[in-house]
This record gives sequence, C-alpha cells and structure tokens, in this order.
Amino acid sequence: MLQGILFVLYTGIGWEDLPQELGFGSGMTCWRRLRDWQTAGVFDQLHQALLAELNAAGRIDWSRACVDASHVRANKGVPRPARARSTEARPAPNTT
Repeated sequence: MLQGILFVLYTGIGWEDLPQELGFGSGMTCWRRLRDWQTAGVFDQLHQALLAELNAAGRIDWSRACVDASHVRANKGVPRPARARSTEARPAPNTT
C-alpha cells in the first residue's frame, strides 16, 4: 500500500488510474489507507522519527533550514475584526 501511495503522490496520476499490474493494489484502497494513516498521525510520527534519526547522525544541515507556515490550516469560523466604518462622503437620502 505504501508503495502505491508514494507512486500516486510522486507521479501525480489519479488514484483510480493506479495500474493494477504494478502490484500495489487498487487505487481506492491505497487512497483509503492514506486517509486512515493521515488521520491516525502515522506520517507525522514517521516524519519526527526520521528527523530525530538524521539529526542524531549529523545528517541535517540546519544552516539551510527555513520556517514556513504556509501549510498551517486556517480555522473556519474564527471571529473577524469588525469592519472599519467608511469616512467617505455619502450622498444625502432622497426626500422627494
């Protein structure tokens, strides 16, 4: 399953287009497994373990690292600040 997931993510093909001949299983099964593993936090744990192992071995060049928050999800329903009232001149209401 993991090879099928990585193949789809690397090549960019659709899940339903995953060739059965490669032996990775069906694309929908791979997609469901990816969804379940993502929900369970498997990839976050794998990322942390890999970083820890590489850092312990001195294999990470931290001088080339950067911080990027573009992947942080914006929460829906967060209260927004009130709109500032316009100071633009407005025509008087029509009284005729």
